[in-house]
Amino acid sequence: MLLVDNLLLSPFTGLLWVFKEIHKAVQQEQDGEAEAVTRLLSELYMKLETGVITEEEFVAEEEQLLDRLDAINRRNQGGDEEVDDESDDG
Repeated sequence: MLLVDNLLLSPFTGLLWVFKEIHKAVQQEQDGEAEAVTRLLSELYMKLETGVITEEEFVAEEEQLLDRLDAINRRNQGGDEEVDDESDDG
């Protein structure tokens, strides 16, 4: 009986495995994206300290990178509050 159950459930267990692999790949991609933005922030700080960019350029680029990092963190936590936050500013 156990063999019959395994045969009947194999399409579902295979599909479940596929979904788990897709979820794992998405998580890795999101983690990589956050690490890339953090690395860009570090490089930006180095550019400011070495005088490659001005304070104004630094502030503008830092704001964009921090906004991206916040969006990534909200997406990872499952929050869709980005639209609400932006509507309160204006």
